[in-house]
Amino acid sequence: MKILVVGAGAVGGYFGGRLVQAGRDVTFLVRPKRARLIGERGLRIVGLGEDTTLHPRTILADEITSTFDLVLVSVKAAALRSAMDDFAPAVGPDTLILPVLNGMRHLDELAGRFGERRILGGVVMVSTTVDADGDILRLADVQSLTYGSRTGPPPDELVGVLGGAGFETRLTADIVGEMWAKWVFIAATGAVTCLMRATIGEVASTPGGTEFAHAVVDECAAVAEAAGHPVPKESLDGTRKTVTAPHSSLTSSAYRDLVRGRPVEVEEIFGDLVRRARLLGAPVPLLSLVTLNLRVYQRTRA
Repeated sequence: MKILVVGAGAVGGYFGGRLVQAGRDVTFLVRPKRARLIGERGLRIVGLGEDTTLHPRTILADEITSTFDLVLVSVKAAALRSAMDDFAPAVGPDTLILPVLNGMRHLDELAGRFGERRILGGVVMVSTTVDADGDILRLADVQSLTYGSRTGPPPDELVGVLGGAGFETRLTADIVGEMWAKWVFIAATGAVTCLMRATIGEVASTPGGTEFAHAVVDECAAVAEAAGHPVPKESLDGTRKTVTAPHSSLTSSAYRDLVRGRPVEVEEIFGDLVRRARLLGAPVPLLSLVTLNLRVYQRTRA
């Protein structure tokens, strides 16, 4: 299978890099600056005792001359529309598109552009960032990809392509439910860390912090349940444990973007969740507060 990875940042660079390591036929669609850096330094995955340098194929948007079998979309939500324009020439009649963005809004945009049947659902769990050198820095030993069809038969042909590549993979029959479970997790961790401007451990070890974190999880879970996708107890218990760990140095990607003065995925992670909650009649005062907080940040930053 010919795989096109759209973006070589913290997520696409990591999972695409692992696929390159496993010998898969991978090409990265990148911007000129990223292409130059990878050409000069290679694609480097570092941290947690690892120092791996890869030399993958890269391509610019105007250099696409053939279609691909699988397009793995890993850009930030703000870049999705321009990314769709960029990779459109790579989409053929049988191309599958696997987005691993946060939230759900991207599914409608991709389906509206390329058709419902080819858009898969995907969930990644990974703790990485791009450091000052442009390397993929691992922050924790977690890396998994769950995927599945939203509309038709399972994409069994991907099992041998994505599996055995150095990260956990799982094909599921309920990818939409899995996406809701992740949405609850990232919204909860993001709300706790962004609203309090602190790590999970700093919040949890402060009087009232644990109660606050539980209340945030309750709101997120209530929206998922009202939408018809209740989070399984084991997953929800895991989220509660994560956001109330008193000595945890864990933050969220939204928080890391916030403290660095970067754009935050406010609407995709929080705003859309609040919008759905209101349509479903689920009260979400804490999620509404963090949404307002980050909208103000986004506006003043701009």
